[in-house]
Amino acid sequence: MAMTSVRSRGQAAAHYHRKNSPENDSSQANDVVRAPWAPTGYTAFKALMSARLVAAIWSNISDCDETYNYWEPTHYLMYGAGFQTWEYSPVYAIRSYAYLWLHAMPALFYGKLFQSNKVLVFFFLRCLLSFCCTLCEVYFYRGVCKQFGSHVGRLVLVFLLFSTGMFISSTAFLPSTFSMYMTMVSMGAWFLGAAHWVSVASVAASAIVGWPFAGILGIPIAIDILMKKKKILEFLKWVAIFGIGILVPVVYVDSMAYGKIVLAPLNIVLYNVFSQHGPDIYGQEDFSYYIINGCLNFNVVFPLAFVALPLTYFAAYIVDIPISGRTPAWLRLLAMYLWVAIFFLQSHKEERFLFPIYPLIALHGAVSVDCLQKLYCHVVVGWRYRRVQREHSTAAMPYQHYTQSSAWLAILISAAFILLSVSRSLALYKGYHAPLDVYMEMNWLVQDKAVHSLPPGKQVNVCVGKEWYRFPSSFFLPNNDWHLQFIQSEFKGQLPKPYGNSTFVIPSHMNDMNLEEVSRYVSLFSGSISNFLPSRVL
Repeated sequence: MAMTSVRSRGQAAAHYHRKNSPENDSSQANDVVRAPWAPTGYTAFKALMSARLVAAIWSNISDCDETYNYWEPTHYLMYGAGFQTWEYSPVYAIRSYAYLWLHAMPALFYGKLFQSNKVLVFFFLRCLLSFCCTLCEVYFYRGVCKQFGSHVGRLVLVFLLFSTGMFISSTAFLPSTFSMYMTMVSMGAWFLGAAHWVSVASVAASAIVGWPFAGILGIPIAIDILMKKKKILEFLKWVAIFGIGILVPVVYVDSMAYGKIVLAPLNIVLYNVFSQHGPDIYGQEDFSYYIINGCLNFNVVFPLAFVALPLTYFAAYIVDIPISGRTPAWLRLLAMYLWVAIFFLQSHKEERFLFPIYPLIALHGAVSVDCLQKLYCHVVVGWRYRRVQREHSTAAMPYQHYTQSSAWLAILISAAFILLSVSRSLALYKGYHAPLDVYMEMNWLVQDKAVHSLPPGKQVNVCVGKEWYRFPSSFFLPNNDWHLQFIQSEFKGQLPKPYGNSTFVIPSHMNDMNLEEVSRYVSLFSGSISNFLPSRVL
């Protein structure tokens, strides 16, 4: 009986190996355990590119920071008009113009080459972001397939492809989105076992060009290089090369823009961490904010992502098999937990703060599903085998990959995820896309003389009240004769103001305390308003 029990456990474990062990005899030569099929990189690229182009055209601008802190300054760099927030005042200088120019340069090239109107330039830039995101996702997907196996890889592909979180973040003009791109590159290179400089360069670009706090996600890679592989000098060499190589041009561009020496990544850290008030004046949320947000954007995958690490070790213990991969499981899954531990505890919470770990949420969710399949195969299939063994007194067991007997579980979770994700993305489009549609329609008014009868060069004011945060950017105003104006409403915070003659001129009436500046408003009854379009205040 004892011999049978040991033999059964050993044979059951064979279900989980990607290949037969070399000890298999010739009678088992035809019982080959094949690795699960996974789409090629090119197939993944086509699928992801399609999804990202859909996002580029139909996703909303979900954060007014994207409009006023990135689209508006970029519009000013390109067309000489746009809104300036206090973050771009030389007094504070916590935003980087280098990041803006990274996007403005290809947009300028496209606009000059095709003489496009500004709306087309806007969507060109979004499509360019979708292309960059797709390339990073494919690289990340290939790394996951190599490090975690093709089954986890194809689950990650499904989760990335249909996730509402990726639908929102993939084409957003935000530093946190750029950091998400770089996170996929750095993790993909690490998982692939590529040269260390690729991961180091990606983390450096993420922290310096994008968002300084995203450097946290490079900690597991640094631990692997420094402590596991003992390549201290190589690591320090690449850190110095890419740290200086990326920081110097960023400082140069920002210093030219602000008219003084500026280190924008340092300034944003000083403001958010060491100032007396920090970002908390812009709102505080409790712990549940990110839980609700994560469930909306990743539904069933979000809770699964949090249990990936304990479930990995639990499955390995129960099934009695070694954890595959060149890197310890705790280390390759550490990054997401670090981010969650830091940002979930902050009082000020925003959806975009989780953008850098969205691909990691998909990875962790896929790992959890994979572990559940292993446990199902071990418990259920193993129990069936032991019953057959007892009834028929046989020790033979057909070799079968665990994903075959538990495929229904992955299909069920994936189907539920796709259904909920697509319905959520459609709901966002149907419920919140109206501002983009309205402002796009406004561009046609210039060509309709029956509606827009003013002579060229005549100023047209588009006035908004409490709906100021839905303004999609000056890219949707027909030309520089059209101006957005604010009228006083229930909102009592600080609104942006139009740029002056240059980026290094210190604007008046700016503060970093979110205090209302009444100079931003125009009166509906003053002579300063020449025309209203549309006739009702938005």
